[in-house]
Amino acid sequence: MKETRFFYVPDAETRQELPPEEANHALRVLRLKEGDELMLMDGCGTFFQAEVTLANNHHCMYHIVEKLPQPAQWQGHVHLAIAPTKMMDRIEWMTEKAVEVGIDELSFLNCQFSERRQLKTERIGKIVVAAVKQSHKAYLPTVNELVAFSEFVASHPSGHRFIAHCYQEVPRVNLFDQLCQLNEADDALVMIGPEGDFSIDEVRMAVDAGFVSVDLGKSRLRTETAGLSAVMMMQLSKQV
Repeated sequence: MKETRFFYVPDAETRQELPPEEANHALRVLRLKEGDELMLMDGCGTFFQAEVTLANNHHCMYHIVEKLPQPAQWQGHVHLAIAPTKMMDRIEWMTEKAVEVGIDELSFLNCQFSERRQLKTERIGKIVVAAVKQSHKAYLPTVNELVAFSEFVASHPSGHRFIAHCYQEVPRVNLFDQLCQLNEADDALVMIGPEGDFSIDEVRMAVDAGFVSVDLGKSRLRTETAGLSAVMMMQLSKQV
């Protein structure tokens, strides 16, 4: 059975041609030709079954055969805010896996102990698109620019918000236990610090702003592992 190929086309219903990058993949890598089937996703909850009508060196035209609205795979808004690691391959790996597991929004934090204070979200966005296509997700997660920790905390004044850290002097509860007390449709936001953790002042700032102080279990995790673990917990809590 031939595998269905997915392509990200934000305005799939109103256009008749794959975007240049998607067309290049379809023509040069997959070698699609006229009459071949393909599946388009608009990133807003709809798939489109389509057929190639023209395939040449530069253009891949199509016509839509069927519009296929997709039900949401989970309820509530899953949001991870994380300080990017010094080695970008680690945060890129985490991004890919978090999207595959299921996430609605990804934010990046500039913290006191951050080792990376600049981030090219354009590349992260491409990784997100690739992971959405690979995992057949109907919705494209939002990727936000790097912001200062204090600014992020101030811009999220309400909701179910958690900050994961390793400080013994600030009482913590288990994140998964807390998530399991929420309703399935509740939104959840988890903050993960840099490789040197949040500063104690940052933790106290977040707690004073209403964030719940949590741990992710007994093991001490790397930043990217902690981020993926938090996403897994948010998703698993919606299924128990």
